[in-house]
Amino acid sequence: MALAFIQQVDNDTEFAVWKIEEDAADLYQQLQLDKQEKAYVEKLGNGKRHLHWLGTRVLLRHMLHTDDYIDCQVDVHGKPYLVNLPYHISLSHSFDYAAVMISKSRPVGIDIEQIKEKVERIAGKFLSPQELSFINTDERIAHLYACWCAKEAIYKCYGRKEVSFLDHIRLQPFDFTGQGNLQAALQKEAVNLPYEVQYLQFEGYMIGYVKGGTIEE
Repeated sequence: MALAFIQQVDNDTEFAVWKIEEDAADLYQQLQLDKQEKAYVEKLGNGKRHLHWLGTRVLLRHMLHTDDYIDCQVDVHGKPYLVNLPYHISLSHSFDYAAVMISKSRPVGIDIEQIKEKVERIAGKFLSPQELSFINTDERIAHLYACWCAKEAIYKCYGRKEVSFLDHIRLQPFDFTGQGNLQAALQKEAVNLPYEVQYLQFEGYMIGYVKGGTIEE
């Protein structure tokens, strides 16, 4: 794997993006897995999903600077967590890249997506008419991906199921510049959480990342 990008968000939070260049066997040799994890990997087959799972775990090991076994589990909502290490984590992947974000103090969320025209077809399913109204016509596809990645990052940071991108996560108007931040909120029943999301256009991909302002119980 080749380190493509690393960003120090604050004193105890960072994320990294790696280009997956090895085959599955090479990635597998860099990991320590228990019996349950080995069985899960075997079920994934030999496609991109297999490489993505291995790639994010290798990158996580690199960021934690350890050769020891990392007990990374997934909770009932599908959110990954570390059993014996004091870090909040978030994992993402898209085509040839894996992304991992870690923090010692707060929940985090990250999403990476390859920028493609197809986002236009689903824009109305994750953005409200008010949100669509501020999309930059000249940078429409990239701007839409910044919105998608922002909502996906918030969803991962919040870490609960049954959250609608369209109905529960709202973005404030922002000008798309290739790299910047935006204000958003997750509002659902008694939950009303503000977020400041960072976005970054990188090598034909969009990255959205966020650190929770409060620890969501």
